[in-house]
Amino acid sequence: MIQTIIIISLLLLSFIVDAFQQVTSSSASMRSDHYSNQIQRQNHQSVIQLNSVKFKQQLGEFESLGVSSDERIVKVYDLASLDPIQFNVMWSIQKEIVGRHVERLKVEFQKKIPKSQFWTKVVGDNLENDTFEDCQVLSNIERDEIRNIFDVCTGQDSIIMLQHEPVYTLGTGSDTNFIKSAGDIDIHRIERGGEVTYHGPGQLTVYPILDLRGYKQDIHWYMRALEEAILISLERAGVDGAVREDDVTGVWVNGKKIAALGVKVKRWVTMHGLAINIDKRSIHNFDGIVPCGLEGREVCCVNDFLDEPITVDEFTKHLKAALQE
Repeated sequence: MIQTIIIISLLLLSFIVDAFQQVTSSSASMRSDHYSNQIQRQNHQSVIQLNSVKFKQQLGEFESLGVSSDERIVKVYDLASLDPIQFNVMWSIQKEIVGRHVERLKVEFQKKIPKSQFWTKVVGDNLENDTFEDCQVLSNIERDEIRNIFDVCTGQDSIIMLQHEPVYTLGTGSDTNFIKSAGDIDIHRIERGGEVTYHGPGQLTVYPILDLRGYKQDIHWYMRALEEAILISLERAGVDGAVREDDVTGVWVNGKKIAALGVKVKRWVTMHGLAINIDKRSIHNFDGIVPCGLEGREVCCVNDFLDEPITVDEFTKHLKAALQE
């Protein structure tokens, strides 16, 4: 009797395993056909988006939200053509803008709907397009006047683009052992993820201060979206072969890191952001650290891959267009 039960149990187990293998094989085949068909149907931009699904990422995937651009107007403060700005000046401005976002959202505790996070398009505004109100800043502005540019901010979505004076920044839990030789470069520990990185002249640093309620409340989607914008802008600038890599954030070319990301979210409002190395001035001071805590990995810049060098200000135009999309 016992032998009969054992034989029946083994037969049932064998049947279940065979059925599972068939289903798994069929499902894998269907997924492969699905991606193959998508690749044939989509244009190049969509193929980039598909790659973010195909290749393993640290966490999350990018997918377009498909929202009309005239529903979301974001103010862009383009300071990239100015002289490099001290890190602590812009750090305090970021905190002020995020603080105004948080104040705007406090009415939620009273079960009221907050004021819109998006800017209103007014007839006569000097808008570059339907999505961004572009605040171009005069190149001769004095450093002490920079803060006054942002007095109009009242808790609506903003993006700041600039170059920094040389600085090493550490994330909340960064290991100081990754700083090999700081020299006379300032060091700041700030509220973001990730290990030590460098900002300085020749590098475009971007701080999107966005309420993710108006996009997608998913920090990993947001990180992948920033990477997607970088990939698109690099391609349009003429850099071939830029990719994501498995299990790490950022964007890479030929195994070298060309762009880094580090963010923090407070009540779904983002701060910090991304940095892209544009010209050769941007990479020298990486020698003083282990960038992002990745031993043995090198950094590179956009102009390493171009016959005709591009300026930070010129590259900024490509990134603006990519972020809008």
